Amino acid sequence: MKVLVTLGIMAFSTTFTALVSADGQRPMQGIPPSTDSQVTMANYRTYPMSQWAFRNIGAPLNVVMIPREGDIYPFEDDSAATALASNYVDARGDTLSLRQLFAAQFADGLVVVHGDKLVYEEYFHDFGEHAQHIWFSMTKSLVSSALGILVDQGRVDLAASPAKYIPELVGSGFERVSIQQVLDHTTAIDFKENYTDPTSDFFRHYAPALNMAWLPGAADVQPGQSKIYGVHDFLSQFIHPDARLKPGAAFDYNSSNTDLLGWLIARISGQDLQTFLQRHIWAKLGAEHDAYMVVDRAYTPVAAGGMNTTTRDAARYGMLIRDRGVFGGRQVLPASWMDAIVDIDDRHVANMSANVKYRDDPWQAYHNMWWILNAGKGEFCAVGIHGQVIYINRHTDSVMVWFSSQPRASAAGNEVFHSKLRAARHLASRLVDVEQPNAAQAPNKKH
Repeated sequence: MKVLVTLGIMAFSTTFTALVSADGQRPMQGIPPSTDSQVTMANYRTYPMSQWAFRNIGAPLNVVMIPREGDIYPFEDDSAATALASNYVDARGDTLSLRQLFAAQFADGLVVVHGDKLVYEEYFHDFGEHAQHIWFSMTKSLVSSALGILVDQGRVDLAASPAKYIPELVGSGFERVSIQQVLDHTTAIDFKENYTDPTSDFFRHYAPALNMAWLPGAADVQPGQSKIYGVHDFLSQFIHPDARLKPGAAFDYNSSNTDLLGWLIARISGQDLQTFLQRHIWAKLGAEHDAYMVVDRAYTPVAAGGMNTTTRDAARYGMLIRDRGVFGGRQVLPASWMDAIVDIDDRHVANMSANVKYRDDPWQAYHNMWWILNAGKGEFCAVGIHGQVIYINRHTDSVMVWFSSQPRASAAGNEVFHSKLRAARHLASRLVDVEQPNAAQAPNKKH
């Protein structure tokens, strides 16, 4: 088995290449697993090892728990939409059933919710309804949701510098930016997630601090043995301003921005991130299962991409966002913060259009750690590398979640990713006519 050591797991990498064994060896075969099929920290993002690793991420990486709480929120089962599971066109122009299309595009699981009803559920190659799966950068949207609680409480000023709350950031590239610019990835910092230059800050410091990529000896470093031990050290000591750019002037997706949000939440609330998420969000969703988060080398939750849940529980979270912060009849997240997701202006649209990486993709804008498809219809996504998506459409009262183990990490210009997204948008449009003819009023509904 040839292994490509990959570094950098949050940003949309365009350099990732998957190498698989010549005989198509499936991961973790045999007792004990054969050498060729053994999943390791070095190969866990390499297809097909990722099919096993992404649903067992606590094996190659370190995690902390986010326990469920209370009664399970039941979905209403409904087969009325099963007739809509055919005739989808992928990026190559082939017409397939929904199952065939997602299976062909490396999906691990798919859940479709219309209103309160679970209208479609499908799993592939050993994944299932009781298995957790890593979210990767969908976690960014979750962390933004949590920050909104502190904003609503008046404890965070979005126009202020994050250094106002975290003095360790004075002198760093984050001192001159606003928290809103952090939320929109317009921070104009000089740090790039470089996957090829072994002398880059990313390669030497960020990747080992995250503890989500393998480097010889990096996981064995002890506190005090390295200036950069955890991610917080990296943010405060190695992020500098890019003198060529002005904050707010350009959209440049960068995982370090969300790691900073996680630090803000913990510092201001006095709770570690996993505790804050559990108390304010996860305990209120009627989740079926515990969630868990990947932690960095200092055992701090990786805000940029560490969340793991089952598919149905991710859909429950999606319903919370779709319904403007209401779940199970109570206001869990501030409605004003939920409305702010799609409160975009010409500046957001221009920043997306100017980014050559996403120029040919359907995104209208990026705002508050969400990818916007159609702000007017309340259509937007949380997105993670290797094909993780929470698709939300307030106009059609729908939520779709799919987990994947795509060999290529990036969504940009990726026909595998966009075949699934196109099918989801098509399905959402067809759901408008299923049982809820007034679905266009969904943004104001309360469960």
